[in-house]
Amino acid sequence: MQPTILIVDDEKHTRDGLRRLLEDEYDTYVAGDVAGAMDVLEREQIDVLITDLRLGGEDGMQLIERALKRPQPPICIMMTAYGSVDTAVEAMKRGAYDFVTKPLNLDKVEMLIARALGSRRIEQENRVLKQQVDERFGLENMIGESPVLREVLDTIKQVAPSSANVLIEGESGTGKELAAHAIHNLSRRSKAKFVTVHCAALSPTLLESELFGHERGAFTGAHERRIGRFEQANGGTIFLDEIGEIEPATQVKLLRVISEERAFERVGGNQTLKADVRLIAATNKNLEKLVAEGKFRDDLYFRLNVVHLTMPPLRDRKEDIPLLVSSFLRHFCKQNEKPLLEIAPEAMNTLLTYNWPGNVRELRTAIEHGVVMATGPKISVRDLPMNVRQTVGVELPGGVTPAKAFGAKSSPLDLHATEKRLIMQALASTNGNITRAAQKLGISRRTLHRKINEMNAEKSGAAALVDGA
Repeated sequence: MQPTILIVDDEKHTRDGLRRLLEDEYDTYVAGDVAGAMDVLEREQIDVLITDLRLGGEDGMQLIERALKRPQPPICIMMTAYGSVDTAVEAMKRGAYDFVTKPLNLDKVEMLIARALGSRRIEQENRVLKQQVDERFGLENMIGESPVLREVLDTIKQVAPSSANVLIEGESGTGKELAAHAIHNLSRRSKAKFVTVHCAALSPTLLESELFGHERGAFTGAHERRIGRFEQANGGTIFLDEIGEIEPATQVKLLRVISEERAFERVGGNQTLKADVRLIAATNKNLEKLVAEGKFRDDLYFRLNVVHLTMPPLRDRKEDIPLLVSSFLRHFCKQNEKPLLEIAPEAMNTLLTYNWPGNVRELRTAIEHGVVMATGPKISVRDLPMNVRQTVGVELPGGVTPAKAFGAKSSPLDLHATEKRLIMQALASTNGNITRAAQKLGISRRTLHRKINEMNAEKSGAAALVDGA
């Protein structure tokens, strides 16, 4: 579909001449006054409006202002005589894209229109890309209703608008980078860059160059100056993944750039640079333990750990698995151009029984595998990866399978009641032994303690069982 252009001029030969020039490449409309122009704008979606400043007794400036207030405003270009350039500049201050002077240089008009449409296209593409990033990394994609996840989401919403550094700990696959993106997207820096550095993938020398940049000749192979990630992220957010892998020498330089000084030098350089960057760091290691062992600087740890966020492992929020499965199914069925599949009850039983050492990332991969391998309308146990389907047949206390408890037809509102019932059954079957009950449920002892305390607070029947434990 060709772009649309509206030419407004009270001189017929000018508007007709422009129309003949442009109509081979654009759908072209003409009008001789403001009323005629507004009539076209009401009926058609106009991409570019070219209007004379003087329209008889009317003002092209007012036409531009009215056009720019429309739901999908056109790009506005002003035509004016040499003596009215100041007025045309004023039109640009009010939102016009540019202006051309009369007598018109037709080549310049064509070039200006092409450039304006190119700019509009880039703006639209950027909006689409930002929307895609927001959809991928927004809070709505941290799926689940479990208390441990809701606590994480609440913390993210609370800390995001601040300027505080954030340390995210958690096992691999729990969504640390997703949480970092969500913090950035909800922050005042969301329109600036989000820059990621995977620290474990680089040697100490390369990591220092990656973070701070280097000057030409700083080391063998440094043939030209390199701008580091801190400079690239200026005004935005830098995310350092696996920060526990950073060597002590680099830790010292990192401490300086995230301190109040915010200063650093490129490798091989002596010019002091500054960067206004918010730092979010992530690790699957226990940094506090590394500090105690002398492997990580305590002053850097305290700078990083202004706000601490722990991403819960999937085994501690198994009630979220049906919701995650549903989301992954929709995504991978669409990606593989398959009709929306269901999960067979025995397959859901397997998913809920498996311990997920790779967490949400592993579950996502398992569902993609199931979608690809399924030959019918449902994903069966045999469609799941071998390491996952080895858990088939496992039952929870009282002979209740996870599939019966959390079946595909269950609504998220039922999960809390089902969870309480399963905990009661597990405690009853183990005579109140919390360790054995946690093992039967496939969750940690600490998680079971917390859930029991929540049940006690609700004055549930679990109180009697726990009191006797």
